[in-house]
Amino acid sequence: MILERDGSRQNFLVRGLRGAGSALRRQPVEGWAVAGAAAALYTVFSITQWNRFDIPSWDLGIFTQLAKAYAGLDAPIVPIKGHGFNLLGDHFHPLLVLLGPAYAFFPSALTLLVVQNLLVGWSALVLTRLAVRHVGRMPGLFLGAAYALSWGIQSAVAVQFHEVALALPLLALAMEAYIEGRLRTAVVVSGLLVFVKEDMGLTVFAFGLVLAWRFRSRYLAGLGLALWGLAWVALSVGVILPALNSGGTYDYSDRIDIDALLADPLPTLFAMLTAEQKYETLWLLLLAGGFLFLRSPLAWVMLPTLLWRFAAANESYWGPGWHYNAVLMPVLFGALIHAILLARRSNRSWLRSYSAAVVPVVSVVALMLLPGQPLAALSKPETFQQSPRWDAAHRMMDRIPEGSTVETGVVLMPYLVPDAEVYWIGNENPAPDYLVVDAEDFSWGPVRPATAEQHAEETWPGEDYTLVFDEAGYQLVRRVG
Repeated sequence: MILERDGSRQNFLVRGLRGAGSALRRQPVEGWAVAGAAAALYTVFSITQWNRFDIPSWDLGIFTQLAKAYAGLDAPIVPIKGHGFNLLGDHFHPLLVLLGPAYAFFPSALTLLVVQNLLVGWSALVLTRLAVRHVGRMPGLFLGAAYALSWGIQSAVAVQFHEVALALPLLALAMEAYIEGRLRTAVVVSGLLVFVKEDMGLTVFAFGLVLAWRFRSRYLAGLGLALWGLAWVALSVGVILPALNSGGTYDYSDRIDIDALLADPLPTLFAMLTAEQKYETLWLLLLAGGFLFLRSPLAWVMLPTLLWRFAAANESYWGPGWHYNAVLMPVLFGALIHAILLARRSNRSWLRSYSAAVVPVVSVVALMLLPGQPLAALSKPETFQQSPRWDAAHRMMDRIPEGSTVETGVVLMPYLVPDAEVYWIGNENPAPDYLVVDAEDFSWGPVRPATAEQHAEETWPGEDYTLVFDEAGYQLVRRVG
């Protein structure tokens, strides 16, 4: 009996491996080409950033601390955000637990950048194979490349890892399932988006309504998905995030002034549409989708993300920069593929003609936008030059014993996290074992401390610090006693 059970397990494993191999072989070569090229190109870009100490924000350090915690099977406590801060009280992103195994094998912030680039490649594979199946091999190849090089994806990669990277393949798979009429897959895959970030529940809500319209004979599945999305928005924002937040609140509840909108709706709505950055975002979306994507019901799925961003008072949400547009790109290109199929069956001859021309149009747009996008940096030799402070920075970091606490600015956070407990200089932190003052780190603002020793002893009265490293604009002080 034991031998029979072992044999059945082996047969099950063999069948599973054969099935996986068969599924991989069924992917069109165009899909592999676009996915591989995108992942490789973005990884080269990320490595050049890493070698130049080009760290745009504190987010990479934050998510590296989260990945480190998950790799150790711990709660995602992130000292960079504050002493004892649980990152699940900042944004609702339980799917980030998947970073734990990757970080356990490769404990580096660079791992997160590579993971993000692989997720971009995966989403490009899905959208390229979808386009190849339904639009044609060559047009599918160009559509996949246009997606991979789209401005929203480039901006997200340039500002480094964010949780929205996990949404890219899920959204691409949901678009594919919608177009190919696979309702169950569309519901299951899109339903996972609520665990990527709390606002993705609004996207799930919109997609559920679109599914209910598309599959009217089985509309309850779509309506159920829509309710699922809204329920998780309410649960995460109203219950989970405040419960896990050290302040007992949802930190982003004030990004939309609901009271102003209700009290004076028309002027507030007018103000939502009068900022130049918002026009720029909308115009770039229209260009990237060749305008034709608007004919697909899938275009409605983009609306919740655009509405909450444009209604927010934070100007960084409005424009085409940062990572906020990444989740729009799979939806836009999915809608474009669907719109091409609809236009081909149109009674209007001009629309049928444009459906044939739109692939060259969006491909040319993607190429024309490239010089102003982050990947253009790869055409410059200086991009590939390592920071002249690289050796000094690593000699300094080598002076910090493993397991020590260290306070530093944004730039060196991701490099220090694997071996130390890192604090950010902008918070009120307990006295650390070490303090780094980097003369070129933007975290200090216009005025840097004259000496790290004086700054440390003034910040933590009663503590004594001694200088242990002073080179290339880096000062490292150690707490004495």
